Parts: sequence; C-alpha cells; structure tokens
Amino acid sequence: MESLGSSVKKKATERHHKAEVLIAGEQLRLRLHDSKLIKDRRYHLRTYPNCFVAKELTDWLIEHKEAPERETAIRLMQELMAHNIVHHVCDKHSEYKDAKLLYRFRKDDGTFPLDKNVKVFMRGQSLYESLISAEDSIMKVREESSIQYQRTFPGCELIDWLGQNGETSSRKEAVELCRTLLEHGIIQHVTLRHHFFDSNLLYHFRINFRRRRRLTELLGEILRPIQEGPDSPFCLRKLNPETDSTSFLSVQPNKEIKAPLSAVRRSSATSLSGGGPGGYFNSPPGLVECNPKSVLKRVITNEELLCPGAPYIKKTIAIVGDAVGWGIVVRGGKPCHIQAVDPGGPAAAAGIKVCQFVFSVNSTLVLQLDYKTISHLIMTGPRTLVMEVMEAIE
Repeated sequence: MESLGSSVKKKATERHHKAEVLIAGEQLRLRLHDSKLIKDRRYHLRTYPNCFVAKELTDWLIEHKEAPERETAIRLMQELMAHNIVHHVCDKHSEYKDAKLLYRFRKDDGTFPLDKNVKVFMRGQSLYESLISAEDSIMKVREESSIQYQRTFPGCELIDWLGQNGETSSRKEAVELCRTLLEHGIIQHVTLRHHFFDSNLLYHFRINFRRRRRLTELLGEILRPIQEGPDSPFCLRKLNPETDSTSFLSVQPNKEIKAPLSAVRRSSATSLSGGGPGGYFNSPPGLVECNPKSVLKRVITNEELLCPGAPYIKKTIAIVGDAVGWGIVVRGGKPCHIQAVDPGGPAAAAGIKVCQFVFSVNSTLVLQLDYKTISHLIMTGPRTLVMEVMEAIE
C-alpha cells in the first residue's frame, strides 16, 4: 500500500492552512456584518458599499479579545489581505494600515478569486456538510489498531456514497476527487500513513468546517491571554458588539445582512492547564467560573479505584486535537480527574466526560502524577491523544 510521501504531506499542510484562513476570514466577515461594522459608507462624495474602517476594526478585534494589542490585530488583517480575502476599497494600499481607511471583504464585492485550490476547498466543505448532516451518516466511531477514532469512514464507503448521491459518475472519478481532497489537506488517513485508496482504510476530515476559529490561529501561534487568571480553564463570553461613531457617514444605517453562524464551537485556547486566551461561545451564554470547585463529590484514592470489584470501568479514548487544543481540564492528583470538558471540543466528541479518572496518557501510566505533570505530558505529546480513563459504573 502506498505510503504518504513527505512532499504530499507538506503541500497538504500548506493548503490546509489556506483553508483555515478562508474559514476564519468568512466567520469574521459574518460577525462584522452582524455587528454592523460592515456597512455602506460615504467618503469624499462617493459611496463605498459593504466596507469597514480599518481603525474601527482594530478597536473591535481588541475589544472582542481576538487580539491582545494593535500590532497583533494589524498582523491578523494583513494575513487576510495576503490571502486575497480583504482589500482596500480602491486598491491603493497593499498593506493593512491602522488608520481611517476603508477596506472590504472581496466576497462582498464579488472580486474573490475562485482558483483551483479554492474550488477544491468549497467542494470539500459541501461534502462535509452533506455527510455530517445525513440521517445515517457514514462518518462514525471506528477502531483501528485498538484505537477508536471519531467520525471516520472507510475509503470504499465514501466512494460508494459519492456515487449513490450523484457527486461523481464513476468510482475512478470518485477516487480522483478523494485523492485531491487529501492532497489539499481536507481529508486524511487516521494515522497519516497512506494516501487515499478505494479500500477499508479509515479516513476522516482534517478540517472541521463548523468549528469556530480564533483569529490568532492564522498566525500559527497562541498568544498570551488577556485579563485571565493562571488557572482559568475556559473563558467563554457572549458576543456583545457595540457600534462606535465614525468620521465616515453611514449609508442605510438600518440595513441588515442575515447570515447566522451555525454550530458555533469554542474558541478558547488549549485548555488543559489553564490560562487559555479569551474567546466567544454562544450556547450556553455567560462566563465559566475561573477557579471552579472540584466536580468530585468526594476524594477517591488509587487503592479504591483499583480495588478488585470496584464499581469502575476503564475506557481507551483517542482524541484528535485541533488547532485550539483538546478541550479538557485535568485537576487533582493521585489520581487526577477530568474537571471540565468543552462541549464543543474534540475531547467531548471523543467521549471524555467530567469526573472520569485519568489512568494513562499515550501509554504512560499517570495514576501517581499530579495534574500539572499530566497536562505537560498532553501538551508536549502528539496531536492524537490516547487516554485511558476510568469512570463510575452507573
């Protein structure tokens, strides 16, 4: 069986980053429309439709905890400009300037370039939505080499599905499409070992198109948190946009563009050991307590946990982390337990629950370790996290 070459992996990673930028840019565009920051504006006797003022947007990014300071906000918007997502309304400035200049999303004026890579991305997004929304979806929990993976599908089943739903006219065409999706970083083999084949090999989507992105992901780094305590597991805030005055005149101030975001997910940073950057979450609203009380009803010892006949069962769970992290908080020691689980994160999707005890992490027994050591093991380990947990029998 053909292994996945390094050059293919490199190109897939580059194209995957491009796709993540496109998604993050589109999510930002919809949020700015919802906040009425994008609107028709008049400047020097001329009306510019669907644009925003750079200085106002920089303020908005900082206010909504998308950037810690103006320099980072400028870098974020420059990244969008470099990917032809945003441009100056008259194309007089090739760089994003933190000034009273008007910029616009290319999707709002029809100038967004639909090259081959973008078309593949859009096809992948369409297939993802169709597959995940199907009543009897082929994306299921499956096991390979004693490891369970979420939302996977055998290559042959995807080929069958594409033909049955009129997406392709032949198995050959379907295989070519799937190989293209893999080479563009949209799908991948669960262990990254193989290219796509019409076989029983397991694959899953590398991109979760519905996940809410943090803009700082575009820079390939996690920045320092803003106004956060050292033990804050999550920082989930309601959106509370405010409109500020501007020197530009607004045309049609009551104009609304209804484009709600669906399946909003977390935007907290890696939330294992606390200190994640601020983010936004729509359901449920409100803040999560920064220093939560232990979720355990009473202290459990290792001896009690491992005693023969004890009412606990052990499970092996594989969690494929995303660019934000795994979405869990580990606390306590000897044994440690799951203190909190982000309901929209990878850990929750894999089956991790609050009050489970951590038995091992990536084949390392951790019953005698404290939560800081375990958090370090997780943070420095591979993206696919294999945890053995023990939970009470109900």
